[in-house]
Amino acid sequence: MIPVTKTYLPDIKEYIKRVEEIWKSGWLTNQGHLEFELTESLSKYLNVKNIQLVSNGTLALQLAIKALNLTGEIITTPYSYIATANVIVWEGCVPRFVDIDERTFCIDPDLIEAAINENTSAILATHVYGYPCDVKKIDTIARNHNLKVIYDAAHCFGVTLDGKPIIEYGDISCLSFHATKLFHTAEGGGIVCRDPETSSKINLLKRFGHYGEDDYQEVGINAKLSELHAAMGLCMLPLIDQIIERRRKIIELYDEKLGSSIIQRPKLVPGLKYNYHYYPVLFSTHDQMMMVRTALIEKDIFPRRYFYPSLNTLPYLQHLGYQPCPVSESAASRVLCLPLYFDLDEDMINAITQIILNTLD
Repeated sequence: MIPVTKTYLPDIKEYIKRVEEIWKSGWLTNQGHLEFELTESLSKYLNVKNIQLVSNGTLALQLAIKALNLTGEIITTPYSYIATANVIVWEGCVPRFVDIDERTFCIDPDLIEAAINENTSAILATHVYGYPCDVKKIDTIARNHNLKVIYDAAHCFGVTLDGKPIIEYGDISCLSFHATKLFHTAEGGGIVCRDPETSSKINLLKRFGHYGEDDYQEVGINAKLSELHAAMGLCMLPLIDQIIERRRKIIELYDEKLGSSIIQRPKLVPGLKYNYHYYPVLFSTHDQMMMVRTALIEKDIFPRRYFYPSLNTLPYLQHLGYQPCPVSESAASRVLCLPLYFDLDEDMINAITQIILNTLD
């Protein structure tokens, strides 16, 4: 079987060394020394300040909305993982969907302004597959209308634009360290804030809203990263450049074998240092995509319809009224993410691409 992704695991001996540190200290969670070490290491590697570690990427988004005191409507993308829309509703806000750019699959900034009204408090945009949104246009729109900006940067570990970390854009950027991500802590996430005051507030919110033992200051939740998860992150971080380089070579092989005329791929923007997180392909029609998907599955190769469905079509949001996003709906019906992981070898890539080419012939 060839899955769409496979978790990269470090040498178990290295992980055991870290676990032995935990056993010796007897400190399993609540701001242990491994979480502190991982925070410092990630800050250095990613070249960012004001980073908070949390127990998963969805809670990162929830904490971002809470920390910025958002209410009313939040403009967002329909082309993302379901968590992006769910957290808006979960936090008592209303998602206002804006269609995507057909070249990048990210929210179309030229459509945002028309969706702004007196109830709009923020923009929550996703850097899709690690390809960045038009952050400069979005920043200008946000400043002109006094809106906050949150980026779902779950796919953007290590991505830079013109030398600047993409997670430095916006008021808050949220990362996922789920097991399927390039860098992972098995489960986990990160929050990068523009200003230290917001970061301090998130640090409070993620720990039940209190400092010390009895100093309760605000309503909070439990979103802390445990020492066992931090141990995994500390084992993974030294390997991340090797992982990214391997994925780059796999994508180059895919590109070489599939060619540019068969299927469409998202467009790389100038100045982008990419992390090669996913390999999405856009077919001409839904039927063509389904034929390829079926042919692959019959050979125990499992691509993923990522992202499907377009979030504006979710049945439990239809009480808000249908918000048409034709580009997103079309892309969601035609995209497959092909298998991509560290030990995917050339024979496997040959098999995958040959099935696709034969099916489209």
